[in-house]
Amino acid sequence: MHAHLDHTLNWPPGLPPRLSLRLMPERAAFDPATRTLFIADVHLGKAAVFRARGLPVPQGTTTGTLARLSQALDRSQATHLVVLGDFLHARESQASGTLGALSAWRQRHSHVQCLVIEGNHDWHAGRVQSSFDILSSTEPYVHGCLHGVHHPPDQGLPGVLTLAGHVHPVLHLRSRFDKLRLPAFWLNHGVLTLPAFGEFTGGFALNPAAHPGSEVFLVGEQVLPLTPKPEH
Repeated sequence: MHAHLDHTLNWPPGLPPRLSLRLMPERAAFDPATRTLFIADVHLGKAAVFRARGLPVPQGTTTGTLARLSQALDRSQATHLVVLGDFLHARESQASGTLGALSAWRQRHSHVQCLVIEGNHDWHAGRVQSSFDILSSTEPYVHGCLHGVHHPPDQGLPGVLTLAGHVHPVLHLRSRFDKLRLPAFWLNHGVLTLPAFGEFTGGFALNPAAHPGSEVFLVGEQVLPLTPKPEH
């Protein structure tokens, strides 16, 4: 299962854990206790939207996104999938190519129960997921001390770990000669914001120094916690 690629986040910190999440380099979080995989901001069909509006962008982003989702499901052996908003990008996402790829993906993972917690893009895109046996909800996901929403609150509830999306957190790393932008999980005040799952998305640049006590987990070939620079 290549679990060494993942980072285990125990919650709450400093106490006997009530929850252990696996943060995965596929940009997903997995709860082994419920065999639930969480992702956010898939934005399926975003490239098709741009092409429909006359902008030349490459094809294949939906296929790549769904392939990575299949990899995460296969590797975790999840039986439940929860999408924390923005499953589709816009109404033009309902192009035949996008829906055909989604149909093939759903047939491959027909045993997985899927739920979309609706985000702002889902309201515009329409609920096409219902025809693929994918449930939708405007209410938060709640299971014990784990909650799931689209828009991250400023602070989580006491004793609760809230998973969220919408922000698309990334971190810019710089050296004297090079720079790199990596997706990231961001834990701040009891809210774990997931990286955007979609291939074709922008990002909000994190500044960890502006949020003392927050934690950043960088996503590459594996998930690694960001080590703060020592103070001099």
